[in-house]
Amino acid sequence: MARKKKSDKTLNVPTAPFRAGDEATFESWPWKPGDLGRPDPKKCSADDTIKHAHGLVRVLGDDNKASGDWNPELNADELRQGLEHMVRLRIFDDRMMKMQRTGKLSFYMRSFGEECVAIAQTMALETQDWIFPTYRQPGAQFVRGRDMVSMICHCLSNAEDNVKGRQMPVHYTYKEGRFISVSSPVGTQFSQAVGVAMASQYKGLDEVTITWIGDGATAEGDYHYALTFASVYNAPVILNVVNNQWAISTHANFARGGNEFASRGLPYGLASIRVDGNDFLALYAVTQWARERAASGAGATHIEVLTYRAGAHSSSDDPSRYRPGDEYAQWPGGDPIDRLRDHLIAIGEWSGGQQTELEKRIDAEVMDAYKEAVKFGDLANGPHQEVETIFTEVYEEMPWHLKEQRDEAVGE
Repeated sequence: MARKKKSDKTLNVPTAPFRAGDEATFESWPWKPGDLGRPDPKKCSADDTIKHAHGLVRVLGDDNKASGDWNPELNADELRQGLEHMVRLRIFDDRMMKMQRTGKLSFYMRSFGEECVAIAQTMALETQDWIFPTYRQPGAQFVRGRDMVSMICHCLSNAEDNVKGRQMPVHYTYKEGRFISVSSPVGTQFSQAVGVAMASQYKGLDEVTITWIGDGATAEGDYHYALTFASVYNAPVILNVVNNQWAISTHANFARGGNEFASRGLPYGLASIRVDGNDFLALYAVTQWARERAASGAGATHIEVLTYRAGAHSSSDDPSRYRPGDEYAQWPGGDPIDRLRDHLIAIGEWSGGQQTELEKRIDAEVMDAYKEAVKFGDLANGPHQEVETIFTEVYEEMPWHLKEQRDEAVGE
């Protein structure tokens, strides 16, 4: 029997546009602030957002001025507050990373280049709304008023760690701020967030849930489960795909399978929007719109936040092995802090001197917070949580087999 001729077709294996040693040359974005209108969130269908899913919502133009239908018309105080939160997160991250490099922390993950995401979006929410973050949304805690000392105590896993040593550093949880514990198995928060939104809806509460997932995690089942349930049950949830171009060392091309992540929500019947993730005003406006939509009973919104992970994936990662060192500097979206700062300066509400003073003040705040936090213990010397806490706060009444393990562990 004759053997069939081998096909000329080969397996398509995506790759990154640039690799280490290449010169990153992104084209300028064609999208302008006035391109897309702002539909009525209470009446908008998925079909009404087709252009929004394939386009890009922007408010800040290349001239640093705000314009277009999506301009949220925030006052100068609100803009300065957003800028301060973002500067605080960047300086906090820088200091914590230095401490990790000198052996004072075991592990750390920065939000470098993505500070705008959680901060602008959380500022657009109501205080009763639920937050299901990834490890790059710690800035939401600043918006919700968490004390910096408490955050550092968690990273040190000392005696005042509110998670009692049960989580990795930067895997925060903040009950008072409705900031749900960060999960290392990425993607799980998407379906969990939809479940909480459904529960709020069932109880008739004025609560909306927001969650984020990375571009790489959209290849996981949790992402698709969440979209299905959000659509079928009309859940009051805001589903964000943070497309920061890299999932650890794997480029977004490995998970995208098309031109945009935003348009994936359309077949599920979800209103879908792609937004400039480094534009504070655009992110605020789109989230405010999605919140209004969810609270009105119109359902979920699926958002692609287009941004760039400027730093390493974590303190264990070396991005110079898989991408050009100057790639972030070439990103068309620029830097979120610089863009909001320049906008405030352009409208006469800020100055370079004020920016310098702000950075110095916050740097001192971070150092003072660290000195206060280590009074409750540090990584090398403790004191750490009691061994018994491994077994507590899981069951209302501890089962017999855990009691035996606890007694053996503590020597009783």
